[in-house]
Amino acid sequence: MKAMILAAGKGERLRPLTDTVPKPMIPVSGKPILEHVVRLLVGHGFDQIAINLHHMPETIRNHFGDGSGLGARVSYSDEEDLCGTAGAVKRIADFFDEPFLVYYGDNLSNVDLTDFWSAHAARQQEATIGLAYMDDPTSRGIVELDADSQITRFIEKPSIEEVFEDYHVNAGVYALEPQILDRIPNGVVDFARDVFPEMLASDAGIYGHRLVGQVLSTDTPERYDDTCQRVASGDFRLP
Repeated sequence: MKAMILAAGKGERLRPLTDTVPKPMIPVSGKPILEHVVRLLVGHGFDQIAINLHHMPETIRNHFGDGSGLGARVSYSDEEDLCGTAGAVKRIADFFDEPFLVYYGDNLSNVDLTDFWSAHAARQQEATIGLAYMDDPTSRGIVELDADSQITRFIEKPSIEEVFEDYHVNAGVYALEPQILDRIPNGVVDFARDVFPEMLASDAGIYGHRLVGQVLSTDTPERYDDTCQRVASGDFRLP
């Protein structure tokens, strides 16, 4: 099965850590976050993996090579200019000739991707967003679900006033069908800011699925420190 890991961000909020290493390569328990991500994906059958690169790309390329050491076939997409989360996928559209997974490379998780993938396949819709609960949703996207788990509202990085009851947080894991590529123009395009709101506006079916497991973010020094502490204490089980 095929997946793309989004790993091209510069990690400005993590400086000075990211002055010398790409954001998804900062270590947790002695291994880069991105290695934990690849191991998670391979463990659930996603063994054809594309990774987009921008900041210090050779660090990632040299670490993973062709992916065979981790049981995967890894290819790379070098972005001279950042394309956005959806633009990165569109850029290598020929790779996605079957349903595929998109995973944000700075999130450490131990979620059951097999359960997530099965839920997406059963619905036969273009997109399913993996959802989690997080105490502070203001730096992420939040969604509202109806009784059938169809998304009825999506707000990216809401203000405190925009946060509604019973929200779920976009966990940065998407199960997508190849036809979604037709919705993505060339250029800089984001799933959360552009593609998903357009789908909601056009009444296209887009669903949410509550992920089984834990999702930890590492996009700020505080969240990175918290992640390291939770792993070290045994509160979080590495995949």
